[in-house]
Amino acid sequence: MSARDEIFANIRRSLGVKGSETIRKQIVQDRLERSPKGVIPARGQVSGEERIALFKTMAEASLATVTEVSSTADVPQSIALFLRDHNLPATLRMGDDPRLKSMPWGDTTLEIAHGPSEGSDLNAVSHAFGGVAETGTLAMISGHENPSTLNFLPDNHIIVVSAKDIASDYESVWGRVRFAFGKGSMPRTVNWITGPSRSGDIEQTLLLGAHGPRRLHVVVVRE
Repeated sequence: MSARDEIFANIRRSLGVKGSETIRKQIVQDRLERSPKGVIPARGQVSGEERIALFKTMAEASLATVTEVSSTADVPQSIALFLRDHNLPATLRMGDDPRLKSMPWGDTTLEIAHGPSEGSDLNAVSHAFGGVAETGTLAMISGHENPSTLNFLPDNHIIVVSAKDIASDYESVWGRVRFAFGKGSMPRTVNWITGPSRSGDIEQTLLLGAHGPRRLHVVVVRE
């Protein structure tokens, strides 16, 4: 028995319970479900075009760049143009996300590689689970579909997000994560990305790419 188990066992003995009582478990479950929500800032409480516009504004304020396309079919060409405009090589690494794999990459001259990054990739593309308009943040679910290494190792990270998946606040996205995966099958990690990596630790001088990508580009798909 671990020290943790011993502490809980002592508490149960002092209360005269075993911890397996059905009624007590139900009381706890009811209390958790009815627990009051925390304060949610009003800034993100908009909808429709206002929500998309707010997301874009906040993302750009965090030094990300944002492009909007009308459909998933337009994503590869949009990314190819972004790489060309920034004099970046026409190479791109991605995971196994079916949404990305179904896009017409063959219509571009991009050299596509698949799987996690080992640190030598300049460019990577991932698909976000959702976005947060309140702060211009992207929610990234770990897994072979979108390996977490793509979030941190390449110099340039491109993230595709569907406009319909951009929520007002963090709480709404967390609710979607719980609904999509459920208790006992939650993803190993959920990374929240707001702009490129940066640090101001040295003489309060902003340095991009300190702990991850120095450039973050977001493609919002309107379809």
